[in-house]
Amino acid sequence: MKKEFLLGNQAIALGAIEAGVKVATAYPGTPSTEIIETIAKLAKKFNIHVEWSVNEKVALEVAIGASYSGVRAIAAMKHVGVNVALDPLMTSAYTGVVGGLVLVSADDPSMHSSQNEQDNRLIARFAKIFCLEPRDARTCKEYVKEAFEISEKFQIPVMLRTTTRVSHAKGDVEINLENLEIGKQRGEFIKNPSRFVVIPANARKLHKKLNEKLKAMEEYSNESGLNSMSLKSEVGIITSGVAISYVREVLQEKELEDISLLEIGVTHPLPRKLIRKFLEHCERVLVVEELEPYIEDYAKTFNLCEVHGKDFIPREYELNVNIVKKAIYDFLGLKSEEKSIGISLDLPIRPPVLCAGCPHRALFYALKKVTKEKIYCGDIGCYTLGINPPLKTIDTCLCMGASITKACGMFHAGVKEKPIALIGDSTFLHTGIPGLLNAVYNNANITVIILDNKTTAMTGHQPHPGVGFTATLEETSRVEIEEICKACGVKFIKKVKPFELEETTKVLKEAIEYEGVAVVIAEEPCALIARKLGLWKTPYYVDKEKCKGWLCQACRACIALLSCPAITWSEGKAEIIEELCTGCGVCAELCPNEAIKVKEDDKQGR
Repeated sequence: MKKEFLLGNQAIALGAIEAGVKVATAYPGTPSTEIIETIAKLAKKFNIHVEWSVNEKVALEVAIGASYSGVRAIAAMKHVGVNVALDPLMTSAYTGVVGGLVLVSADDPSMHSSQNEQDNRLIARFAKIFCLEPRDARTCKEYVKEAFEISEKFQIPVMLRTTTRVSHAKGDVEINLENLEIGKQRGEFIKNPSRFVVIPANARKLHKKLNEKLKAMEEYSNESGLNSMSLKSEVGIITSGVAISYVREVLQEKELEDISLLEIGVTHPLPRKLIRKFLEHCERVLVVEELEPYIEDYAKTFNLCEVHGKDFIPREYELNVNIVKKAIYDFLGLKSEEKSIGISLDLPIRPPVLCAGCPHRALFYALKKVTKEKIYCGDIGCYTLGINPPLKTIDTCLCMGASITKACGMFHAGVKEKPIALIGDSTFLHTGIPGLLNAVYNNANITVIILDNKTTAMTGHQPHPGVGFTATLEETSRVEIEEICKACGVKFIKKVKPFELEETTKVLKEAIEYEGVAVVIAEEPCALIARKLGLWKTPYYVDKEKCKGWLCQACRACIALLSCPAITWSEGKAEIIEELCTGCGVCAELCPNEAIKVKEDDKQGR
């Protein structure tokens, strides 16, 4: 047994290994990604099958298949990924599981890298499954091990719901990977059609059994050591998840040490008897939880005492110690003369931008040159940053794969301009293919641009079926996106290299003028991967004599048209940061004064 300083995600991964997980699946999505990355590094040592699945629905279904075969399985995804996996999740609660099945839902309050901040405790209640909510890295490891035990005890999937500050905060965690029995067991599926074949006649019986099972699940929740209650004064606080840590820190102050406290680790089914006992003891209660008034609404149904929550705690965005402290003091009618807990730093605002040398920037520049004012339907990925000026090539962004289908809807609605869908390679393989097939089948007139940078870039360069290797870096077959498009019935398919601006511009023009579904595949590796592979070219520099700066009306083109972070403006003229320049040459092509040149003394590259 040793202590390690781990992210919550790493603790979940190692806890799953300690619990004897046999199959681990996921689709990469912040803030969940490190779970599978951590398991993948140890997969061969402990004989675990690890995969980056094509999407979250597939990931959960693979895990369910493993569980049906009697082995322990874990599927990890971010909160919106659970929406994609909802179909199998809902019905797997009916069939139940055999080997322990844990679904990690990494929620993202404040939407640090997400399009919404849904509270997936509500989905656990909707699906009628267990939901455990750890508060820090240590409990992440403890809870995932407990989740497997609960799953097998009740033969039901268990959701482990984390949030960004739990997933990505570090803490001391006791780890014991020594002397573990390496999982050499083979799964065995025992046929039971009345349970595993969910036709209506079977489903009706299974739903009744699930509702009966809920009663036993609630009894377990009432007795679970994952919940903790301390009865003191008649003023109390109920809290869960990461908010527990914030409440604990605030209650360390002397004037608050007499407050009663109920910490809930099992957030579905909620521990009814425990909550009732707490409310009977108190006259006034404040519920401190992130996002939805989930526990608050439940506590109010007892009508036993005065219950507050979202009248003091924000319903949007993530909490922190300062927010919780203010809420508690306001609830108690106290004034705090102390300074806010934490450190306030006056840092410059750093909005996210496409990396220097990103091929998407070149593609967007060429697209704007051809299209001027078209409708650009975007998708989920780095390229969503095309929304920002000066590129402005993203008008909509809804969810994974929706760019193509939204463009179809706009065409069928009769919009004047031909809609253009922009989608990344990983996103296309995730949920873009059905949309493309639908577009061809229903005779849509749209242009689809697949930005193929050979990776899942936004979440940290995880592989996908178009790359040629797996999560454990084993070689595998590589899917050709062009062949998929052909199989969908697309007649116009052309490939471009975005840094070849003239040819890219020409092909984009042809695609937009084509009647019907036209696909352009923009192939160029992510700039960060290109750097690792030694593909960066000789950097450029600015000839100060030729750069007209403010004197030329057409100038600042390098900055105004590209917004590349490798180009700065100093003393009225452009300047290139050599360490950031990838040598893509796009800025040199559009400079009207030919002031941007390759460094002659560095022709061999770096």
